[in-house]
Amino acid sequence: MITFLEGTLVEALPTQVVVAVHGVGYQASIPLSSYDKLPSVGRGIKLLTHLAIREDAHVLYGFMSHAERDLFRLLINHVSGIGPKTALDVLSGMSVANFKAAVVHGDAGLLAKIKGIGRKSAERIVVELKDKVGVAAAWEAASAVHAPSAAEVQINDAVLALIALGYKQVEAHKAVKQAIEKAPGASSEDLVRSALKLLL
Repeated sequence: MITFLEGTLVEALPTQVVVAVHGVGYQASIPLSSYDKLPSVGRGIKLLTHLAIREDAHVLYGFMSHAERDLFRLLINHVSGIGPKTALDVLSGMSVANFKAAVVHGDAGLLAKIKGIGRKSAERIVVELKDKVGVAAAWEAASAVHAPSAAEVQINDAVLALIALGYKQVEAHKAVKQAIEKAPGASSEDLVRSALKLLL
């Protein structure tokens, strides 16, 4: 099992990276949440990984934090019908803290807004993860301590609003990020308006 890669970041895209380790280039699929935390291309990186072995391929998934990898593994190992691709969509569409809070509070409606997650899948996530022994209690404590900031909530709401309008997750995320750089502290509505101008 490959548990992490430590080397040089050679290529960085919103959905995948290539890390050079002692002359070997490893490609890993990543969520948008990790893409935001990547160093510049050419710099050193330590990427946490999960190796999925299929009949036709060995696929590497990469994460910039333990929280992201832990949630990814929780989703693919404990929620029926959720595979690695959908688990990455979950991490790309919502922060770990927001996801945990939604599960703890049984907010399937919020989870259903994530690309690739329908209402039934959202309800299944809530039921199957909330009932895990110790998970709900640990998440409630984590949610209380690491409650998402007002800015994180606004960014997340703006991205979800753009996805609801038909934009791709990567496009929406990039546009909102640019919008907030231009106007820090803007409301979700203002971020959506600014992002739409960038997307049109």
